[in-house]
Amino acid sequence: MAYTINKTDGTVVTTITDGTVDNTTSLQLFGKSYSGFGEGLNENLVKLLENAASTSAPSAPLRGELWFDTNTNQIKVYDGTSFKPTGGAKASSAQPTSPSTGDLWLDTDDDQVYAYTGTAWQLVGPVYTSGQTLSGWSIETLASSGGNKVVSSMYVGNTRVAILSKETFTPTVAQSGFAEIKAGLTLNSTLGAVFEGTNTQATFVDVSSTSNTSASLIAGGNFLRADAADTTTGALTIDNDTGLIVGDAQEFSISVASNDVTLAQASQDKDILFSVNTGGTPKTIMTMDGSTGDITINGNLNITGEYNAVTSNISTYNDAFIKVNTGNSEVDAGLIVETSDTDDARMFYDVSENYWAAGENGSYSQVIRSVDATDDGGSNHSTVLKSSASGGLTLDSLTMSAVGSAITTSDTASVAVPTIGQVATFGDQWGGSEKTVSTVAPTSGDGSDGDFWFVREA
Repeated sequence: MAYTINKTDGTVVTTITDGTVDNTTSLQLFGKSYSGFGEGLNENLVKLLENAASTSAPSAPLRGELWFDTNTNQIKVYDGTSFKPTGGAKASSAQPTSPSTGDLWLDTDDDQVYAYTGTAWQLVGPVYTSGQTLSGWSIETLASSGGNKVVSSMYVGNTRVAILSKETFTPTVAQSGFAEIKAGLTLNSTLGAVFEGTNTQATFVDVSSTSNTSASLIAGGNFLRADAADTTTGALTIDNDTGLIVGDAQEFSISVASNDVTLAQASQDKDILFSVNTGGTPKTIMTMDGSTGDITINGNLNITGEYNAVTSNISTYNDAFIKVNTGNSEVDAGLIVETSDTDDARMFYDVSENYWAAGENGSYSQVIRSVDATDDGGSNHSTVLKSSASGGLTLDSLTMSAVGSAITTSDTASVAVPTIGQVATFGDQWGGSEKTVSTVAPTSGDGSDGDFWFVREA
């Protein structure tokens, strides 16, 4: 009687005639009274033990049948269409061949796991190779005085570059480069790490606020504009000798060389003007003429110190007068000429005496004007003996301070002014003795050579 062989679900696999062997499946199925079935039965058991290990799949598999693929060293199961890996990753240095969707592969060179998507191997993890060491984000728990904090740390080449946290805290266990962790992203301070690239705040500074949040966090509105007029409440320092350059053609500059400061007008034959607000009206008070090199002052020049002429010993002024002591204070004022004396030569107006005086070395006397030296011949007399009046000169009195001694015939060097009495006394002398003025001429015996005699007419 033939055997009918059914699968688990009741489906008939085959019917085996008595005394025959059926090869419908991967195993040998024996009919009733088949002679020599022992060897085939044992082989069937061996195949089951080794899951039909071979380089090629079983030729007549049933769905659910296992096969150990010796090409890939994987156990596979027949899904009714093809053999699929049963699970686990294939460990090898090269990608597995003929993979099925969902297959896993452990790359033994890089210690990374891949999954087959049906078209390609997709990296599952880790994102770094064994040679790259720890790189990428790692979820960590750090202790703090406020309890454990979950953070996400960014590593590159096994070095923590940044920590991402939802709150600010200080780790109680030292973290190199992270004395304090801020809410947001904190960079490793030991690396000197900075953000590079472009973001909205960095590209377009928000100048709507001038309220600083700290001494190191400055509001955008407190930065000086380069594209518009702006104001600063702090001092502006240019720590460079090139200095300050002004003008659309860079006409004006202030620079420093060897600690000397230069103000320069770079445009040819152009001026430098100094302007002030006088009574609400702009007024140019001084002009430095670029075409001539002259300086014009539109107003009074007040000098509190000394005037020094270093390039010329002559100063020329077009003004008719030079006025000094404009403060109207009652003090002596005039001209001083420097000499080697302790007190220089001076010509000045003496306000206490109300006359001009001149002299040097602290000794000054009145300067006589023409009007002071003129006598009208009457009662108004000058201080010097000079007259412009017609006729004789009338003096109310005359005092001579440089009066000499009695005149002698032997004195020929004296320049002293003799008095009238001295002249009369000399005239009464003859031969060393007094002589009476006579109407008679003297004889030769009355005197010596050089004597003179006053003859009075009868």
